[in-house]
Amino acid sequence: MSLLSVEDLSVTYGAHRALHNVNLSVEPGEIVTIVGPNGSGKTSLFKAIIGSAEPSSGKVRLKPNLRVGYVPQRLHIDPTLPITVDRFMRLAARVGRGEAARALEAAGVPDVSGQQMSQLSGGQFQRVLLARALIGAPELLLLDEATQGLDQPGSAAFYRQIEAVRRETGCAILMISHELHVVMSASDRVVCLNGHICCEGTPAVVASAPEYRALFGTGTGGALALYRHDHDHDHDHDHEHGHDHTGSREAAE
Repeated sequence: MSLLSVEDLSVTYGAHRALHNVNLSVEPGEIVTIVGPNGSGKTSLFKAIIGSAEPSSGKVRLKPNLRVGYVPQRLHIDPTLPITVDRFMRLAARVGRGEAARALEAAGVPDVSGQQMSQLSGGQFQRVLLARALIGAPELLLLDEATQGLDQPGSAAFYRQIEAVRRETGCAILMISHELHVVMSASDRVVCLNGHICCEGTPAVVASAPEYRALFGTGTGGALALYRHDHDHDHDHDHEHGHDHTGSREAAE
């Protein structure tokens, strides 16, 4: 049974149609990435999935009692607020220190529990958000551009951590990303969205599709090869310098 099934989904805001007749499913244990240019409806799709946007037509079906974890695009915490990672992990839920520590280890930051949230690097902060989403052993993990603000090595390291989470927990992952140079290789299936689904399939199939190339150019193949080379040699350099890679076309080319 699919964990998530989106059926003929359309979302409109007034006269603006953000999504039209979108069909999408996520199966247990797979990594699915949604890519598309700015304004393509990626965020509207996520909002419909989590219930914060009402479909104008179509349906979103979740497996009964599905456990879902969510990693937001960004989370602002007042730098003057004194809150440790351990305290943040245990907010708004009955979470023990042991469970919080195991989630931090799964997210790749086992030694930060005593640090202040405001003192974390960009990559550490996002991994703590990932750890918080892993509490409760989700069957489906949703990531909304979770590496925005990280530089390319930091993003690649984060996506390798996502692959490790899937490998170790078996959870499925649905993520939005603009970083074609790394996310394509980390995915089992890629869905190219531009108001509707333009194309979908394995990363290699989508990267060679005319609809995809019309949106993002033809440079992704070389970027995929570079990422795989880096991945094979496990150069896990988690550099976070706050660089904001906002251009999907630039990333692909």
